[in-house]
Amino acid sequence: MTYLVRVFVSLKPSILDPQGRTVERALDHLGHTNVTGVRVGKLVEMTLSGEREAVEAQARELATTVLSNPVMEDARVEITEIAPASPVEAGA
Repeated sequence: MTYLVRVFVSLKPSILDPQGRTVERALDHLGHTNVTGVRVGKLVEMTLSGEREAVEAQARELATTVLSNPVMEDARVEITEIAPASPVEAGA
């Protein structure tokens, strides 16, 4: 089976987010004065294939050892099964 894996990485709440603060100030200057608490993170998407349990374990490992710094960042993993392409879509 093939899965779309999304890893959402964000700074832990206790870590200052200068990029988020910059975005917040820019939004304020553009007239969006009701926006507060902006935090900026990253999204990593990848496709993994295999048995679901193995894919989940691999995705969690990648999220915490390669894609994020667990001292400063939180990582959340989302896994969605990708339906196999129909013969028409695959060009058969």
